[in-house]
Amino acid sequence: MKAIAAIAREPHADFTIETIDIETPRAGEVLVRIVGVGLCHTDLIARDQFIPIPLPAVLGHEGAGIVEAVGAGVTKVRPGDHVVLGFSSCGNCARCDEHLPSYCRDFPRLNYAGVRSDGSTGLSIDGTPVSSAFFGQSSFAEYALAGERNVVRVDADDDLLKILGPLGCGVQTGAGGVMRSLACPAGSTIAIFGGGPVGLSAVMGAVIQGCATIILVEPVTARRDLALSLGATHVVDPGDGDVGAAIRSILPDGVDFAFETSGREAVVETALASLASHGLLGLVGVPPRPDSTLSINLAALITYGHRIHGIIEGDSDLDGFIPELVALHRAGRFPFDRLVRTFPLDQINEAIAAQARGDCVKAVLLPHGEAA
Repeated sequence: MKAIAAIAREPHADFTIETIDIETPRAGEVLVRIVGVGLCHTDLIARDQFIPIPLPAVLGHEGAGIVEAVGAGVTKVRPGDHVVLGFSSCGNCARCDEHLPSYCRDFPRLNYAGVRSDGSTGLSIDGTPVSSAFFGQSSFAEYALAGERNVVRVDADDDLLKILGPLGCGVQTGAGGVMRSLACPAGSTIAIFGGGPVGLSAVMGAVIQGCATIILVEPVTARRDLALSLGATHVVDPGDGDVGAAIRSILPDGVDFAFETSGREAVVETALASLASHGLLGLVGVPPRPDSTLSINLAALITYGHRIHGIIEGDSDLDGFIPELVALHRAGRFPFDRLVRTFPLDQINEAIAAQARGDCVKAVLLPHGEAA
């Protein structure tokens, strides 16, 4: 079948809107009519070849939609089901067996290679193959081919379904990082570095966990204000001076947990220095360069028992955590919709610019309809 898609053709260049051909789903695959797909920083660094997926490519990895057809052997979903699309995992390795599929042995190959496991691609333009299967979905399109394991059935009406896609990556990374990876206990303290969709989702996760002090470090005033309305107890503008001193003025002993979303070395080092004794730092931000390194005082690390935890996808098990977040949203406890602004898919470049300017926190692209 044919579909409209946003195509990444060159690093650091605009996406183009083109017609693609999509294969019929093979065994174990699901064809999903995409009704909304989040725009994530990871899509942009893949376009720009930090993740070296061959170009041209259909990216997009925060899709949500309606199952159109299923391939042989698929039992998890059926046509008509409402689904959120997440990352791919093998289902057979030690980490998958521990319900930690984001640490799957084959995660890079399954999510970044741009082809199926057998080397084929389900997408083409005028007979020429196009990289697909990005995070097992490539959902910057009207329709996406996904693997059965990375499709999660959800109870959501059409209006909610349009904005659920970010739960498949950025939102679950922030919320899960606090709720699952760090597992912050009630009464604990946390500093969150960065007020983008991941950081603000972490703020909401900290509220759910019952953290007593929730500090957000963020340069954009509107995002600091939004964090306070979502439950942050304090905000810090890094433009005002020494961030570490500002955190210590709130909590002289430091924070129990720090959560860093930018990947910038200086920010990571500040986050580590903000920890109290035996504090835990969670890292989710992609560094600016593949060879980025940290300058760590090993004596201080040992003396104070500081711990560092790299986090992928918030330690989410898709089938359990995404429905949990939907239920929390329905109960009014996880208002992630306040982060979202929608754009038609053909305005993807405008959405990227708006997100970069800080005009919106989380852009969601609608392939089949106008923005709300």
